[in-house]
Amino acid sequence: MNKKLSLIFSLIIIILSACGSDSSDSPTFPLAPATQTPFAPEADTASTPVIFSDFPGIFLLSLNEGAHAHLFAYSPIDQPMLRLTSGDWDDISPALSPDGEKIAFASNRSGYWDIYLLEISSGAITRLTNTKTYDGAPSWSPDGAWLASESYLDDSLEILIQPINDSSQKAIRLTSNPASDHSPTWAPKGRQLAFISTRGGDSDVYLVDLDDANSSRFENLSNTPNAFESHPIWSRDGSQLAWASNAYDDRASGIYRWREETPNIPASWVGEGDWAAWNVRGDSLLVMLQSDKDNYLTAYSLEGNLLLQPSPLPGTLNGMLWLPEPLPENLPKSYHEAAMLTPAPPWEKSVATPEALSVRQNLVMLENVQAPYPQIHDAVDESFEALREAISDSAGWDALANLENAFIPITISLDPGMNEDWLYTGRAFSLNPLIATAGWMVAVRHETGQQTYWNLYLHAQAQDGSQGIPLHDPIWDLSTRYNLDPASYEAGGSFAPVPSGYWVNLTALAQNYGWQRLPALSNWRNFYKGTRFTEFVQKDDLNWYDAMLELYPPEFLLTPTPILPPSKTPTPTQIPTRTPKPTRTPRTPIPTPTPLSLFEFTTPTPSP
Repeated sequence: MNKKLSLIFSLIIIILSACGSDSSDSPTFPLAPATQTPFAPEADTASTPVIFSDFPGIFLLSLNEGAHAHLFAYSPIDQPMLRLTSGDWDDISPALSPDGEKIAFASNRSGYWDIYLLEISSGAITRLTNTKTYDGAPSWSPDGAWLASESYLDDSLEILIQPINDSSQKAIRLTSNPASDHSPTWAPKGRQLAFISTRGGDSDVYLVDLDDANSSRFENLSNTPNAFESHPIWSRDGSQLAWASNAYDDRASGIYRWREETPNIPASWVGEGDWAAWNVRGDSLLVMLQSDKDNYLTAYSLEGNLLLQPSPLPGTLNGMLWLPEPLPENLPKSYHEAAMLTPAPPWEKSVATPEALSVRQNLVMLENVQAPYPQIHDAVDESFEALREAISDSAGWDALANLENAFIPITISLDPGMNEDWLYTGRAFSLNPLIATAGWMVAVRHETGQQTYWNLYLHAQAQDGSQGIPLHDPIWDLSTRYNLDPASYEAGGSFAPVPSGYWVNLTALAQNYGWQRLPALSNWRNFYKGTRFTEFVQKDDLNWYDAMLELYPPEFLLTPTPILPPSKTPTPTQIPTRTPKPTRTPRTPIPTPTPLSLFEFTTPTPSP
């Protein structure tokens, strides 16, 4: 009760202080009409408990809508989702310039990945790089004259530094290592750069001194052998560095904070999350939470206190910023045009009404799909076909044409622990694991809470940079459990180096089409089938039992009876004959020896 009174008292103080402030100092947010974007808040934002230390501010997000990602502006208080870019391409990894006037981002709108600059006030977009190789993850220098980015060179990701206004000067290659070096973030003090590297075996946060030319200038800040880090970001004053960590030991996964004034003290845990962005004052973090189905947006204080109630995002996230100032009051024409677009939904659900109730009434056949039972539920077949088409366009080949399983009849028994698997409902499918054996699919292990999930990536058919992006995280090799190594067997596999080439994020693409991954079973380390790394499901807010009732009557779920196949030549079973008892063997009498008479003797015969 005391906490509730304290919260109410704090909200009253905030409201009174807002009422007493000068209206000229209170910025206004451009409100987007509901018809401008299909992404609208589901709940009343006025009832959301939000306490920001330095609000106003606005979030800039790179979100997927269907098969493509675009830039959106959003505020949980005043700004609904407002689309800023649009088109049949992807706009990802935005980065704000030091003066707050421009945003650098990566886009494949030309057919290949390059760096572009967006002027916030006018909405004008200019192209900075023009190469066929992948360029992404830009980060500004403090003076705004240089840009650090990741580039795919020599079959691995490397860090490049290039000028913005001087086209005559060539880009400077900062790293040259067979390992993957990516996600640079320039320190606001100017002479240091933090990035992610796998040169130590797994992904760690490294700090490089730009004034030092020796090989010792690379310092490992995180140094976590049983975890991999991602998405480092500096605070505005350069005193703190935050990153996301995916831990496989006793450490907690989530957002960690490293302080420059105490460099020898390990980074401290802030809270759960997979992506972070700083506010202006450096005392709050905007965080993205990833679950099996949706992504959520929330905010923490540096002590880990929740500042923003988690709100679901309408798509997967590809980068975010916490802008210090709102958008212009008079939106540029390009923003209006992008916001007024209403993209067609990725798929349209159409469920046929059966004439009479019968078993398996809602199943439909999958065209040109190889599976033991190529059927799927009528409520999810449209999203399956839409996902199949998106995968074919993104990766260049049809990964869903050959499945390990789609629908499984209730008369078929699965492995132990999978009695209530979603494949029985017709709302799930499992990819063929032979794709991974052939090297065309890899899995990245992702720990969320106490559960293990998998992110799948498909090898792009075109390896010229026009399809997919290079991998950033080390993969998890499930096959090493069979290499007679006790450590790999007990761990259920081991880390493997980041493979070269361009890959498509199948898990993120499936999530955008309504399909969610399933967690591995608790015994997955010594039970290969328990990994479930190839299985996806679309539940539609149903539990397993209710989903089964869409296919079977209740009595089928109570006493499932397997049906035995008939014999080819049925014959009656012979009655066994009685075995006769053994007869007794007769005994033969032993003859009695004849005794000699006392008066009988034999006369000896003399010798010659």
